[in-house]
Amino acid sequence: MKIGIITNLYPPYARGGAENVIVRTVGQLIAMGHDVFVITGQPKRAGVTKLVLDCSSTERTYRFFPPNFYFTLDDYKNPWPIRLLWHIVDAFSPIPGNIVGSILDDEKPDLVMTHNLKGLGLTIPAAIQSRGIPHLHVLHDLQLVIPSGLLIAGKEYLLTYAKPFYAVYRAICRWRLGHPGLVVSPSQFIVDQYTHYGFFKGIPFVMQPNPTPNFHQVHRAERLGGPLKLLFVGQLTTHKGIEFLLDTFAKVPGETQLLIVGEGPLTDFVKERAEKDSRIIHMGYMVPDELMKCYSVADALVVPSLCYENSPTVIYEALHAGVPVLASRIGGVGELVREGDTGYLFAPGVASDLLRVIAELDSRKDDFAKRRDEIARSVAPFSLNKYAERLLTLAAHIMPEKK
Repeated sequence: MKIGIITNLYPPYARGGAENVIVRTVGQLIAMGHDVFVITGQPKRAGVTKLVLDCSSTERTYRFFPPNFYFTLDDYKNPWPIRLLWHIVDAFSPIPGNIVGSILDDEKPDLVMTHNLKGLGLTIPAAIQSRGIPHLHVLHDLQLVIPSGLLIAGKEYLLTYAKPFYAVYRAICRWRLGHPGLVVSPSQFIVDQYTHYGFFKGIPFVMQPNPTPNFHQVHRAERLGGPLKLLFVGQLTTHKGIEFLLDTFAKVPGETQLLIVGEGPLTDFVKERAEKDSRIIHMGYMVPDELMKCYSVADALVVPSLCYENSPTVIYEALHAGVPVLASRIGGVGELVREGDTGYLFAPGVASDLLRVIAELDSRKDDFAKRRDEIARSVAPFSLNKYAERLLTLAAHIMPEKK
């Protein structure tokens, strides 16, 4: 089968877990014998929109810069008036739809799977659907409900405060997404949010948890010893809770260590804190193989998100490695962590609650280490091959019957 994958970001241009899910899905579909091509964005080059076909990897990757004020990864660098204009262009510019349409005419895929489209162009779904190509859409966050895609704990009132603007924004997004044959969401939280705001009426909506990575991890039966080792993996941004985590960690007594993997706007802030506290080690960005070494020594992953998460990929990775998770009780996170069994949940942004679960984990760190195989089995149903097979099984229901 020939399958087209369309997403706003694809390595080397990436932001977080969504791109990891997409890359793994592409790799698994290829391993299953399917012909896969990717259509994605790239930063502006030479001041012009340029379509580039990258054949350096197994999948064919078409990259172009959708004419707009900035590339989607640069959103935080721009003031709100420019971001507003950016959203308008993103929703109404016919150029991305035309570019994607021409690629689809050449490739003639049997199926198209779309992921995050904000920043690539919301005229793309019409280009797919007008050609009668079976269309499966995968949700990763709230970007069709809230322009930033982020809803911060304690600031839910903004949904009411900016209700008229958001209502217009959502109406445009609902219109532009059209009628894909099937919508897939990794969490019930996201399903509930989009249903609440009237998205995808009359369209099959299926919950399918994200896939675990396909790396093999050897689980030790006992800890390596030494003080408690906590691990943070992700973007170094305010909404991911890195400032909250560091402020809280300063109150943790003893020699507990905090390993931080990632880069972002707050990289300098993290480095400064690491210089002042020898227990904090900033590892920078790490490729997956190197990251697995961190999981092998960590006692727990900390996910201190202040934003309503969908289904964080990093949690699947940690559990697959047999590592318990300390995570904010927010969004779809609570659907992944079993309290006291595969980790603990705490109130987002509440330092005393995070300190509580760190102390609880510290008292049970040897027990959790002995249960790594058991923790890994908790996400066994979400293996990458099962995920890809499930997507294709679901897609079969929206594809024409072979004669």
